[in-house]
Amino acid sequence: MKIRLGDILIGRGLVTLEGINKATERQRTFGGRLGENLVALGLVTPEQLAKVMHDTPPMPKTMAETGIAQGNLMGLMLKFMHLEACEIEPDLTARIKLPQRLVQQMLDECVQRALIQSLGSVNLGNMTYIRYKLSERGRALALEAMSQNLYLGPAPVPLAAFQEQVIRQRITNEVLDAAALRSSFDGLVVPEQYLRKIGPAINAGRTVLLFGPPGNGKTTIATRVATLFKDVVYIPYAVEVDGQIIKVHDVSLHKPAIDKETSGGITGGGITYEPFDERWAACKRPVAIAGGELTLEMLDLQFGPETKFYEAPLHVKALNGVFLIDDFGRQQVSAESLLNRWIVPMESRIDYLKLNTGKSFSLPFDELLIFSTNLHPSDLMDPAFLRRIPYKIKLFEPTVPEYRIIFDGVAKSRGLELPDDVFEFIVERLTVSTKYGLAYYQPKFICDQVIEACKYEGVAPFFSIALAGEALANLYVEIENMKDSRQLEAAE
Repeated sequence: MKIRLGDILIGRGLVTLEGINKATERQRTFGGRLGENLVALGLVTPEQLAKVMHDTPPMPKTMAETGIAQGNLMGLMLKFMHLEACEIEPDLTARIKLPQRLVQQMLDECVQRALIQSLGSVNLGNMTYIRYKLSERGRALALEAMSQNLYLGPAPVPLAAFQEQVIRQRITNEVLDAAALRSSFDGLVVPEQYLRKIGPAINAGRTVLLFGPPGNGKTTIATRVATLFKDVVYIPYAVEVDGQIIKVHDVSLHKPAIDKETSGGITGGGITYEPFDERWAACKRPVAIAGGELTLEMLDLQFGPETKFYEAPLHVKALNGVFLIDDFGRQQVSAESLLNRWIVPMESRIDYLKLNTGKSFSLPFDELLIFSTNLHPSDLMDPAFLRRIPYKIKLFEPTVPEYRIIFDGVAKSRGLELPDDVFEFIVERLTVSTKYGLAYYQPKFICDQVIEACKYEGVAPFFSIALAGEALANLYVEIENMKDSRQLEAAE
């Protein structure tokens, strides 16, 4: 899907679909570009428009402006022709994501060098295109390109362009106020003191440590933070460094900022396509999460011996977004080793990576790095390192009134009503009979257990002390043991 100015403005929340359609109607009458018509209608300011245009990578007009050697781009095109039997210019343009003019320029060059030959023409819609096939010489060159690497995707961008783009779309470009922060946590019970701590940490875009008892929303809060950001960021499909290819774009992490349904709702065909570089994907700010599986090796470039190109590590894919290290302290590698890996990026905001060739390069380290742990910080790091983490937020268990609000909300969402005596029984079991205490995750667990028990008995879901007791027994082993002990005493 082509990146269009209207889509980007909608993705950023600057205009609505209705506003874009109004500007399109005006464009048909008065001409000009879409942006000019939006400004004329007062739907965006010139400053807002200029910022969007500045942040978006411009389409290269010449081969030199791609920043990639023509021979490397030609090798990529020949691989597509050999491996995917691409025969016409539109197919190659769609895959390589370079301007049509540059792709045709490479095809003409290949014809002159007898690397490809014409197979005649084919009609597609109202257009006629020349079909091409590889010559023996072209096939040999395609195989030579494949011996260098098996990367088959959009043309890469140069390292310098990636570095500049990361700086241009810093996470601190977005300043969040208290109202926006509160609205992002709709549906969750988040005490005001947490919001007062989280807000400044997000705006600073620096490292955050969330700690406290398990089950009290550390992961939920961290992932909700990512929904606060509205800016569209541009992620390269791949980056070329010293002739080597590093794949960056990851469909599991990089979510499109442009809603296809919204884009499809733009009326008329008069919207001007702005000269944006299609080698970049317009995305929401990424959110990467790593837990106990995280190792030091996962923070390095991953070279594929068979494919001969690199996969970017998780924290590079999270640039301009959020990187959450969950269950910190429970990784196979020591917490100290992981923290040592982050000292330079955290302080200098620059990260260093190394290719297998020995070539080192740097990237701006722009992301909100969040450590989340159930362990006490002093058990994970010394005071010197703690000082390097500017925001430390302890999450406590909910108060009884907060617990009731959470429980009522969860129960209502599942068609249950929570009687006072059942609630009091649950609180007593968790805070008096045992010392587990209250936790934000417990109501969902208990409600789901009650529903499943009622389903098994073939009755409509309802709350009772007996059913709540069974749910608590499944929640904590010690509660089960206490119940068995009481039954044994009664029998005696």
